[in-house]
Amino acid sequence: MIIIAEKEAKGALLSVDNYMKNVIPATRRASQIEYAIRDVVVPAAKLEAEGHDILKLNIGDPLAYPGLPTPPHMIDAYQKALTDQHNGYSAAYGLPELREAIANDERNKSNGGWNCKAEDVFICHGVTEALQLIFAAYLKDGDQVLAPGPHYPPYMAYPQLYGGKTVEYRLDPNNGWSIDFDDIESKMNEKVKLLVLINPNNPTGNVATSEELSRLIDIASKWKNCTIISDEIYDRLNFRGDHFSTASLSSKTPVITLNGVSKVYYAPGWRIGYMALHDPKNKLSEIRDALERLLRSRLCASTPAQYGYLAGLRGENEWMDSYLNTIINNNDYCIDKINQINGLSVQAPQGAFYMFVRITHDFWKHRDKEFVLKLLNEKHVLLVHGSGFSKEFGKEHFRMVFLPKKNILEKALSRIDDFLQEPVKV
Repeated sequence: MIIIAEKEAKGALLSVDNYMKNVIPATRRASQIEYAIRDVVVPAAKLEAEGHDILKLNIGDPLAYPGLPTPPHMIDAYQKALTDQHNGYSAAYGLPELREAIANDERNKSNGGWNCKAEDVFICHGVTEALQLIFAAYLKDGDQVLAPGPHYPPYMAYPQLYGGKTVEYRLDPNNGWSIDFDDIESKMNEKVKLLVLINPNNPTGNVATSEELSRLIDIASKWKNCTIISDEIYDRLNFRGDHFSTASLSSKTPVITLNGVSKVYYAPGWRIGYMALHDPKNKLSEIRDALERLLRSRLCASTPAQYGYLAGLRGENEWMDSYLNTIINNNDYCIDKINQINGLSVQAPQGAFYMFVRITHDFWKHRDKEFVLKLLNEKHVLLVHGSGFSKEFGKEHFRMVFLPKKNILEKALSRIDDFLQEPVKV
C-alpha cells in the first residue's frame, strides 16, 4: 500500500509539473500585487452567495451606504453631457474649463491656496492613474518612493512596476498617527525621488499640521531631485477645519497635489481625479513633458464625468456641511463604542472616514488578517486587516469605515464585541 501511495504521489507531482510547463507564466511584479481592501471581498462574496447578510465596513465608497448620495446638480450635468452627445474624446489633459475650475479651487482653498494655473492641472482616471503616470515619469531602476506606513496600498504596489521600490516611513500609533520625522530623515537619500504625504491619511485619519508640513518640505528641500506627492483626496473631510494644502507652504520644493471627485464630491465611480504641479523653482520641465506625453498616449479621461465634476466645482457647496456633520457624528459614536470593547482601542481620526483600530486582545493582536477573516466567517462583519496597509506599521490593527448609518454601525460593533469576548476557537 505504501508503494502504491508513493507512486500515486509521484504521479501527482509529475502531473503538476507537466501542467506548469504548459502555463504561460505571469510576471513577478504583477503576481505579487496585493490590494487588501478588495481582496477581502472575495471570501465575503462567497458567503453572500450562500445567503448570508454581510455588514460591510471595508470600502471607502460613500455610495455603498445610504444617506450620502452624489449631489443632484452634478448628476444632472453628467446626464446633460450624455444627452448633448458629449461622449467623444476630450482633450488629453482634460476639459479646459475643468482644468481652470480646479486651478481656481486650488488658488482659493480656505487654508492656504497656492498660485495654481490651468496648465498645471492634468485630469486623470482617478488618483490611481495619476500615481501610475507619476511613477512612470519619475522612476528609474533602483529609485525609491518614501511613503507613510500605514498607507493606501497602490503606493506600495505601483512603484515596482516601473523599476522602483517603496520604502515606508513611520506614523506614530501612540501619538495620533503623527509623522515620525526622525524616521523620515534616517531614510532619505539620493535614491528617493518622491516623498509621499497622504493628508488626511488613509487609513488612520491623521491630519498633518501646517508646522508638520513645513518640516516635511524642509527635509525634501535638502535633496535636489526629490518631489513631494501630496495626496489630498480627503481635504474637505477634516473635522477641525485645519487642513492645509502642502503646495501653499512650499517656496522651493516641487509638490504634486492629488485630488478628485471621488470622496469630497461623493462620486467615486466616475473615476475622475487630477494632479496639479507646483514648481516654484522651475525644476519639473522634463517631468512635465514626460507626463504630457504619457497623457496623450492614453487619450483622455471620461468626458461626461468631467462635466459632472465641473458642475460640482462651480455649484453651491453648502450641502457639504451636512454631509460632514453626519460623518463627524458617526465618528464620535464609533470612538465611544470601540473604546468600551475589551480587546480594542483607537486613536480618534481627525479626517477622512476611516478608523484604524488597534487589536489589544492577547491572542488576536498578532493575527490581524486571521482576525478579519475569522470575524467575517463567524459574525459576517467585513473589515480590512491592518497589515494590508503596511506589513510593518499596520499590523495589530484593522481598518473600518464609519460611513454606514448608526444602526448598522451598532450591529457591526456589537458583533465584533461578541467575537472578542468568546473563547478563542483555534
